[in-house]
Amino acid sequence: MSPDLALQKALLARLAASGEVTALVPVDAMVDAHGIPQRFPSIVMGEGQVVREPLTLEARHRRIYVTLHVWTKSMPAARAIAGAVTAAVEHLPVQLEGGHHAISTLVSSTRFLRDPDGETSHGVVTVESLIGVAS
Repeated sequence: MSPDLALQKALLARLAASGEVTALVPVDAMVDAHGIPQRFPSIVMGEGQVVREPLTLEARHRRIYVTLHVWTKSMPAARAIAGAVTAAVEHLPVQLEGGHHAISTLVSSTRFLRDPDGETSHGVVTVESLIGVAS
């Protein structure tokens, strides 16, 4: 399993296990899908990026960026959900499948946008993780 897919799966599991997050977003509304969801509030797994980190001669480190999209009908709710996501992601070490090891995982940025429809609020949460890749 690639380290970015392992991180994505771990993040979805972490959010689903967080009482603070699930109090605001139902587990079945946390998905890996395209476009604006039909259900509000929701968290949609978005874009990702994998960057090689030349920390050692073995070159087994990757910095992985995962974007989580928070969709709601109110900006305060979007901010509350992003705060709960941040707390869930940063409190405990992330356990990865495939023999990969998360060295550090944090929310590196959060942005909030109002959609042109005048009703939908959108939060963009970027999670950054330094991963030791399995050999």
